[in-house]
Amino acid sequence: ATPPTASPPPAPAVCCCCCCNPYHFSRLCGPESPPPPYSRFSSNEEEKSLDPLECTVSYTETEATNSPSITSGDFSDASLSPDTSKQSHWCIVAYWEHRTRVGRLYTVYEHSVSIFYDLPHGNGFCLGQLALDNRSETVKRTRSKIGYGILLSKEPDGVWAYNRTEHPIFVNSPTLDIPNSRTLIVRKVMPGYSIKVFDYEKSCLLQQMTDYADGPYDPNSVRISFAKGWGPCYSRQFITSCPCWLEIMLNNNNR
Repeated sequence: ATPPTASPPPAPAVCCCCCCNPYHFSRLCGPESPPPPYSRFSSNEEEKSLDPLECTVSYTETEATNSPSITSGDFSDASLSPDTSKQSHWCIVAYWEHRTRVGRLYTVYEHSVSIFYDLPHGNGFCLGQLALDNRSETVKRTRSKIGYGILLSKEPDGVWAYNRTEHPIFVNSPTLDIPNSRTLIVRKVMPGYSIKVFDYEKSCLLQQMTDYADGPYDPNSVRISFAKGWGPCYSRQFITSCPCWLEIMLNNNNR
């Protein structure tokens, strides 16, 4: 007899698709425990409510105390639209190569945004157009893997990221970290998978705490690295060692 197969993972809708075909969804990236091989456990565990009296958050990436260098150029948000006076942005995106910020800050007003290197159609934040002198070979190879990049989507329950590349992306967020743990948690998201990179409800509970972790801590910042992981289970301990990564700075006043 054929053994029963495991039920498929939940499939949240992708906001860029308008189709009745149920297969035009992405697979949900559940919580995993590195290093490989990854052992998958119930996604319900990640959704457990947090007790604000018991939870503590630690941010052990102490290298961030040394400010990364920023390339010269325009610091203004050039992604403004004619309707910006009528609505507030919900996030600002910065693109980094190791410790150097490349290009301008990209302000997002629409509910979703594509961040990509090479996209055949559509618009968004194009990383392929950002020039920088004397890029290392490691950075060049990693940039070539970004491809269609990621899709960030602001939903009622939080912010979701859909991996449209052909390689994994790696995510760290205050609401993905494990409470009462001093270990930085980095989630690996495979191609075609989605993950809630920021949970509004969890964030509200975490921000009720007045005593944050040692070192710098931003309760509204999400970091995403293309193709290369970092943290305790990788040779790169800090995200500033990753060739190509994004900093998503969320607007706490627009949820």
